[in-house]
Amino acid sequence: MDARDRIWVALDSDDLTRARDLVRTLRTEVGGFKIGKEFFTAFGPSAVREVLGDARLFLDLKFHDIPNTVAAAVRAGLRLRPTLINVHASGGPAMLRAAAEAAAAAGADRPALLGVTVLTSLADDDLRAVGQASPAADQVLRLARLCRDCGLDGVVASPLEVAMLRDALGPDFRLVIPGVRPAWSESGDQKRVMTPRQAVAAGADDLVIGRPITRAPDPVEAARRIVAELA
Repeated sequence: MDARDRIWVALDSDDLTRARDLVRTLRTEVGGFKIGKEFFTAFGPSAVREVLGDARLFLDLKFHDIPNTVAAAVRAGLRLRPTLINVHASGGPAMLRAAAEAAAAAGADRPALLGVTVLTSLADDDLRAVGQASPAADQVLRLARLCRDCGLDGVVASPLEVAMLRDALGPDFRLVIPGVRPAWSESGDQKRVMTPRQAVAAGADDLVIGRPITRAPDPVEAARRIVAELA
């Protein structure tokens, strides 16, 4: 995979003009753009179409509800022709299978369906606070195996679990990794982080990178710097 194609820029913003400018300047520098809850809630699907045009879309809405509702949400998301779409793996096997069946309705144009395992903002003590006694790595592997068994194409997981997941789930299971921070940027609210080069070396397929690019004085230069590091 070309280094540029691995990078998904997170457009987590409620500034439509800023998002439009970022897509215009970065579309030839990166593989695609991730639209999350903030942008989608503020502007809706029509703005996603208008801002992205024919750029590749990672629809990052992390659906988590009863199976019928999640299946309907995935079917609605297909109208935006995303390359990637995700659901929360902790929604359970019935929900995951319903999401996989809904994604399959797109036929040859179906997006890769990903399960979100453990958010990269959570560490072991955070999991214990909500009643999850296992270390984060154990929970990530458990949920990733569940996703595979329910027909999903891959998972979203932190960089620190990439090597474990690649070893356990093989070369064809897609690993999409947020919490990626170049050595020259701040980690922000992410607790389980790794540099882009380290993440790819460990087995990551796709890297989600937001603030190191979008808040850089020169986003194009920042994106090119990351691509050069990967290459």
